[in-house]
Amino acid sequence: MNLFNGVIPVTGTSFMLFCILVILFAGYALGRITIKGVCLGDAGVFIMALLFGAFFYEPLANQLVLKGETEALRYADQAIGIVEKLGLIFFVTAVGFIAGPKFFGNMKKNFKSYVLLGAVIILAGGLAAVACIFMGRGIGFGSSIETSEGFTAMIVGLLSGSLTSTPAFAAAKATVAGEYVSLVSVGHGIAYIFGVLGVVLFVQLVPKFMKADMAVERAKLEAVDAGQAKEEKKGLFKLDDHGFAVFALAAFLGTLLGSVKIPLTSAGLSGTCFSLTTTGGCLLVSLIFGHFSHIGKMSIMPEGSTLKLLREMGLVLFLVGAGIPGGAEFVANFDPMYFVYGAIMTIVPMIIGFFFAKYVLKLNLLNNLGSLTGGMTSTPALGTLIGVAGTESVAAAYAATYPIALIAVVLVSQFLIILF
Repeated sequence: MNLFNGVIPVTGTSFMLFCILVILFAGYALGRITIKGVCLGDAGVFIMALLFGAFFYEPLANQLVLKGETEALRYADQAIGIVEKLGLIFFVTAVGFIAGPKFFGNMKKNFKSYVLLGAVIILAGGLAAVACIFMGRGIGFGSSIETSEGFTAMIVGLLSGSLTSTPAFAAAKATVAGEYVSLVSVGHGIAYIFGVLGVVLFVQLVPKFMKADMAVERAKLEAVDAGQAKEEKKGLFKLDDHGFAVFALAAFLGTLLGSVKIPLTSAGLSGTCFSLTTTGGCLLVSLIFGHFSHIGKMSIMPEGSTLKLLREMGLVLFLVGAGIPGGAEFVANFDPMYFVYGAIMTIVPMIIGFFFAKYVLKLNLLNNLGSLTGGMTSTPALGTLIGVAGTESVAAAYAATYPIALIAVVLVSQFLIILF
């Protein structure tokens, strides 16, 4: 399918650039549509990217393969991958800088709560996955799957997609037998859609159901954070007025840290490695930069306006890069029951985590929802929550819970493959 024949070359970089810009415009427009106070927000970009992937990119890819132009297709895939990775780096690095000044004080005060919540959310997701495995064995694995091992690979892929966890996805692919790797990818692609939209809608709907006064909730959050922010030092030397240089340095160091692989040799995990990944590495380094804010007389803290811009731009670029291939996989491999399993593995840990944080840990609403987005490892939901809450401070709770959930979901995914 080539709707742009004679106007824009489908195999050129200009075509992909054109498509990305159209997706961004249409996605923002869709995200602004509000029904009873609820809107998709930035997730509208994700929806448009999915639709483009399903109805334009997949047919175009097939056309290029038939013509033998596989090199052009490879370049297009690489371009999408670069957009996704660059967007992710921009977003998480900006979040780390924003959360950094309050993060360590908040973490010290609520460390046990964040660890418990992250563990509870992922454990609930793992148990929901086990329930889906037994359910599938009882009613039939689903289309195109004939073995128990293949179905487990599909479920683990669905779990990583439900929690929008790239590290769990990568770990699962490295652990399953070679013939089932593709099933992990299919499951991840199918569940990723509900994993994004489910949490994005949840953080908007809960405050409305609770009839929360955001001004009051922000005051509660600021009371928790009081005295934790570091006083800004005056007269510091800056490499550039906006802070792009130190932002790039933090992203570079974070990417290097995230590429370090730690072998897991116990519990039958020989040959499998754990890493912080780009997300965890950039988040950790930027948290440290944001906490100290300067080295001697040199500022290592970008301007607030720079961070807000890069956070928003990074989020939507990430959603475009993840949505286009996700849409293609969704249409090609959709099975209604896989969608049901993915929904279960998103909804169950989300609800359990929320009530555990509310009634057991006694977290205020915004700390609860911020921690929940971290426990669900949901980058898009954090962007939505910042808009709903009207404050950047919720990022500190996300950043505190995220590392715990990151490690837990990787281990849970691998244990599911080994045990089932």
